[in-house]
Amino acid sequence: MLESTPPQVPPGLTAEVLRRGGRLLRRRLVARRLLWLALLAAALAFTIWAWTARPWVEPPSTTTPPFGTW
Repeated sequence: MLESTPPQVPPGLTAEVLRRGGRLLRRRLVARRLLWLALLAAALAFTIWAWTARPWVEPPSTTTPPFGTW
């Protein structure tokens, strides 16, 4: 098997592989940038919500405590 000649490669195969590989790399780059953009937008939206809603602050009481004489 090692002593036999390697099979012939079609003439346009190299150009086709380079074209497809470049397109695949560009798609991955665009997808990665879109994911980072979505992550940044989510972090910004969460920061703005937390800044305005202040979920760590206890809400004010809506009723007054009972007042009686001792």
